[in-house]
Amino acid sequence: MSDFNTLESADLSGKRILLRVDLNVPMENGKVSDATRIERILPTLREISEKGGKAILLAHFGRPKNGPDTANSLRPVAAVLAQHLGTPVAFAADSIGKVAQDAIAKMHNGDVLLLENTRFYKAEETNDPAHAAELAKLGDIFVNDAFSVAHRAHASTEGLANYLPSFAGRAMQQELDALTIALEKPEHPVMAVVGGAKVSSKLELLGNLVKKVDVLVIAGGMANTFLFAMGKDVGKSLCEKDLADTAREILRAATAANCEIMLPVDATVAREFKANAAHRHVDVDHVAADEMMLDIGPKTEALLKQKLKSIKTLVWNGPFGAFELTPFDHGTNQIARAAAELTAQGKLLSVAGGGDTVSALNQAGAADRFTYISTAGGAFLEWLEGKVLPGVEALRRK
Repeated sequence: MSDFNTLESADLSGKRILLRVDLNVPMENGKVSDATRIERILPTLREISEKGGKAILLAHFGRPKNGPDTANSLRPVAAVLAQHLGTPVAFAADSIGKVAQDAIAKMHNGDVLLLENTRFYKAEETNDPAHAAELAKLGDIFVNDAFSVAHRAHASTEGLANYLPSFAGRAMQQELDALTIALEKPEHPVMAVVGGAKVSSKLELLGNLVKKVDVLVIAGGMANTFLFAMGKDVGKSLCEKDLADTAREILRAATAANCEIMLPVDATVAREFKANAAHRHVDVDHVAADEMMLDIGPKTEALLKQKLKSIKTLVWNGPFGAFELTPFDHGTNQIARAAAELTAQGKLLSVAGGGDTVSALNQAGAADRFTYISTAGGAFLEWLEGKVLPGVEALRRK
């Protein structure tokens, strides 16, 4: 983290700390159904409070279209945050202006205040300098602890850094440390697993990774497009046949970069896309015209497990098959557990991210043994693609 200012170098006592967090948590029937993002920000919040700072939280929620609306209010989240934090969390019904200023004026050192949804203002998402300046009036220091929105150049993620001394929070610091170690300064050999349904959504990712990793495992529906490009009959499998030329270009780029590509050599196939459908294991050369490849087969599984034993760093984004349905979760579960075991033994550094990936690793009971699991979706993907993230760049030491 030498490129970034962290909380070690911040004088927080008595200061108003504008803390950007991600509280865009899933809600069901008015209740938070997954508090992972809340739990991630607790170390930063507690540190600010313990050091005598006034923590003023900036966050967004949902996708408000036309200003304030009850459905996208952060008010219900304040109570849940207070439960997890173990101390009161005040709430202000605006993120700028007199309402916010008055709420902040009532704060004592160590207090926590959550401001209303930043995206109730269109100027937040357009990163209007005047709006960023209004936000900046509310604080003395800016701390960004929301890597998951760091790919957005918004007033509360990038604009504020132009007006206030800026620091990375502990969750942001942990994320940047993990991703830097995994992709910028990794111990080789490095393996990347890239799965998911479509090649089209991950072209930039594949193009960047072939230049950075030693082994690239292409999994999920994406693998079918590559197999088709190599002349295999993929039957009724999900496949972007119009991207066959692109797939061949990626294979050529990998060869030129001395990056080994691993594709399935066998598959678990079925005629129906449903749980517990009749299925069989078949080499990828022998998929019938009315069959779909829904998971890797036992031969591929064995090859991947063996390869993992020689790997020092693993970056994972995307499942191997239709992991939501049994038995097509088998490949993802087995590779996840193998990677988790190697990590637990100190033989592998493993970093994973993306919504489906996190769900799949949790389902496999492997997530807690990975070195780091990113809760970020778009930001994690853009980092892997080699893109500059505005919210991260804003924190770099000037």
